Amino acid sequence: MTKKDNRLLGTLLSNCINVKKRFLITTLIFSLFVLFGCSTSQGQVSTKNIKSDSAMLAKIESHYKKWQNTPYRYGGTTLAGSDCSALVMNFFKNRLSKPLPRSAAEQAQLGVKVNTPKAGDLVFFKTGRSRSGLHVGIYYADGKFLHASTSKGVIYSNLNEDYWKKHYWMARRITGS
Repeated sequence: MTKKDNRLLGTLLSNCINVKKRFLITTLIFSLFVLFGCSTSQGQVSTKNIKSDSAMLAKIESHYKKWQNTPYRYGGTTLAGSDCSALVMNFFKNRLSKPLPRSAAEQAQLGVKVNTPKAGDLVFFKTGRSRSGLHVGIYYADGKFLHASTSKGVIYSNLNEDYWKKHYWMARRITGS
């Protein structure tokens, strides 16, 4: 073997070792992404949330079907006429077996404030219409909430409507609901 052959063989061997190193490093990095990039507990949590959300949505829808023809009546608590806080109070009592106070002002002090409401959370508005100036509804999904409208009775409305967007105050999650 000549010196030239030895140099070519050395270069070839060096290149071969570099390719193996790159392959091993690439394989190691890929393996780490597979192992750690895909292992989160969110999949388990979101499955639970989907089940609990769908159960809550069904309860809200069932409550709506019972109360949908109920006109608004300030101070009313029955299907003959109801105000917003009574609709909410009845929902929590009859669908969730959880007693709530009668007024929207008292309901606004319950649970914890949340930035993004989910099904069953209370949404509050400062409308200035009732004694406390508050209006309350039950968040449903996709911006929709169930409430007792002063003009249309028990209906779904959307948080993105100009009126509700302008008067929105906060959302609260009642713990254990």
